[in-house]
Amino acid sequence: MENKYKIIDTHAHYDDEKFNEDRESVIEEIQKNGVIGVLNAGASLEGCIDSVKLANENDMFYASVGIHPSYADKVTDEVIEKLKELSQNKKVKAIGEIGLDYYYEENPSREIQKEAFRKQMKLAQELDLPVVIHDRDAHKDTLDILKEFPKVNGTIHCFSGSVEFAKECISLGYYIGFTGVLTFKNAKKLVEVCESIPLDRMLVETDCPYMAPTPNRGKRNQSDYIQYIIEKICEIRGLGREEIQDILLENTKRRYKIDIV
Repeated sequence: MENKYKIIDTHAHYDDEKFNEDRESVIEEIQKNGVIGVLNAGASLEGCIDSVKLANENDMFYASVGIHPSYADKVTDEVIEKLKELSQNKKVKAIGEIGLDYYYEENPSREIQKEAFRKQMKLAQELDLPVVIHDRDAHKDTLDILKEFPKVNGTIHCFSGSVEFAKECISLGYYIGFTGVLTFKNAKKLVEVCESIPLDRMLVETDCPYMAPTPNRGKRNQSDYIQYIIEKICEIRGLGREEIQDILLENTKRRYKIDIV
């Protein structure tokens, strides 16, 4: 891949088993292709521990720690204490990914998800860390809980809502995370969001190994593929790639207090 950009991937899962065979070589490859930073997001407690380990072992990696709504029934007081302990590491930059997922019927009940979400929002408030929010088919309840914690802000990861929802989140201090979905042909609503929100509230992310952008849709995703998301943002906003790249880098550094030159 031609190295065009400096990239910070604000949401990845390199702890995922899909990288077990070649994790180190993939990390080497993405560095060669312009990736200068990765925020690896925990989803389970084990994933959080692995994310912090990755951050400790790789200079360009950082971690966020939190329990995904699919595991909301695992969020005990002991787990909260463990997350708090992990957060003492200087490379932990956020609490997440946390939130609500009403898409899968097999997920814990909505009430259990809300309770786990609130517990982790309280932790973020206590630690003065931003949050990484997972919101799938749960826009209203997500927004209601965000409003309960006005001192907390962060990023709406893999944004999937309307322009109006995006603007409400931004008014609460949140940034909007765009994944490879922005490059898909059926992403008209997301394109409208990208057209409408302030440039200084945008972040780019892979959610790798999932959701690879066009032209790599269906393949295992990796952080250097963010170049295709940046190109799509340039097309939507009618701006040059260096300008968009620099805005996105500054947004990421500001949001997560990451000091990368």
